[in-house]
Amino acid sequence: MSQDTLNNPPAATKTMGFDGFAGLPGRMSVHVARVNRLSRLIHGWSWQAYPIGMGTAAVYVCLAGVDPTPSHGLHVVQTIFYFLNIGLFLLNTTTLLLQLLLYPRQAVRLVLDPGKGIFVPLIVLSFATIIIGTVNYTAGGDVNLSPTVIYALFWVYIGFALVVCFPMLMIWFNHPHDLTTFTPAWAFLVFPMMLGGVVASNVLRVLDPADVRALGVLMTGYVFQGLGFFMTLFYVCIYIIRIMTTGFLEGHQASGAFVACGPPGFTALALMNLGESARSILTAQNLVSPMAGEIWYATSVLSALLLFGLAVFFFAFGVLPYWFKLHKRLSEILGCWALTFPNVGWILATRKIGDIFNLESFRIWNLIMTILMCLTWLVLFYFTGLALLRGKIFTASPEETLRDSRLKRPDLEMALAASTQVGLGVVSVMNSEGVRETQVINASSTVTTVHVAEPSTKTQ
Repeated sequence: MSQDTLNNPPAATKTMGFDGFAGLPGRMSVHVARVNRLSRLIHGWSWQAYPIGMGTAAVYVCLAGVDPTPSHGLHVVQTIFYFLNIGLFLLNTTTLLLQLLLYPRQAVRLVLDPGKGIFVPLIVLSFATIIIGTVNYTAGGDVNLSPTVIYALFWVYIGFALVVCFPMLMIWFNHPHDLTTFTPAWAFLVFPMMLGGVVASNVLRVLDPADVRALGVLMTGYVFQGLGFFMTLFYVCIYIIRIMTTGFLEGHQASGAFVACGPPGFTALALMNLGESARSILTAQNLVSPMAGEIWYATSVLSALLLFGLAVFFFAFGVLPYWFKLHKRLSEILGCWALTFPNVGWILATRKIGDIFNLESFRIWNLIMTILMCLTWLVLFYFTGLALLRGKIFTASPEETLRDSRLKRPDLEMALAASTQVGLGVVSVMNSEGVRETQVINASSTVTTVHVAEPSTKTQ
């Protein structure tokens, strides 16, 4: 209930004695059940907050791809976004942990919900962006981390991906789903495993090619990249069938079209980087044949070119109808973060192709897309902050927060159950006969009263 409502009760409230409570006889105690903004934020937080951090990571990853030896100013900007990403990751993880402790029913509901549960694996993707950023600083000499620590982080990531993805896949596939509501975002359930090759290619930058551990990372990277790519490719095929039957995605799903760029784009990038590492690792360890490394590299580049074309096609396929299909509502701003991180793969692949074939046009293309990525982040970050301040996102209603609270109040729960509209507040009054009268003031200024017998010796 707002302070204005408390100071100036609705007309229907006054007729029942709420105007100073003069109309209720006997000894009374008044309790107004309030839910502060922080509690509503904790209850309303969701796994869909992780794309904000991933979009932030997309900025510094793209900036790192523009110039391997950046200027001091560009390096400072990358560092700011790197630590901002870490801060967002800690904020999201801590808030969801508090939600689990304070509102366990809501936490379980988010995991089991078929529409919101697909965002659970994004915690793994956010962790991957932190590893990639850490490797960039280690390789650049800014952070003095031993290759052993980076190697350990790689296996932590692989284990984390398996522990999160497989249970979520079991939960999600245990129920039927309507394909007419399909969106490429459903592939998030497999994305962490697909990104295994990208993480592996970054880890190999700090490992000695002659080190036996490098071969394990290389093989694991190829395996997980293949597993993730072909699984997400099946999702992309369903996406094509979906838009054949229903047309382009609309509303909050329109941004999900850009998720289809992720699998081919990231796989193209991973194949080129893994192939480059294979060229030195297989030669240094004298494996397969003297020409094996070169063959792997050439094959990887050829395959990457094919996938790069597919990623660019899906980007164009998503961007052309986007403005006409998108609903311009602040409450749907979180879905727009799909404009950022799924496109990182093919944007970085553009620079890689330019370096391999010495094509200056591809380097310029990469620079233009990186600038657009930064501008997109600025717009999305502003509107996301605005939506949060206005309570359009991550803000549960007081009734939902009270209903899922660990601290049970039978009188409040019965009143909430009796109310069929959004409550403005809950007033609980003890009369002289020891009967608690709990009244819910609704948006329509009506009052629902529930009597709960309690010992008259208790006071609120």
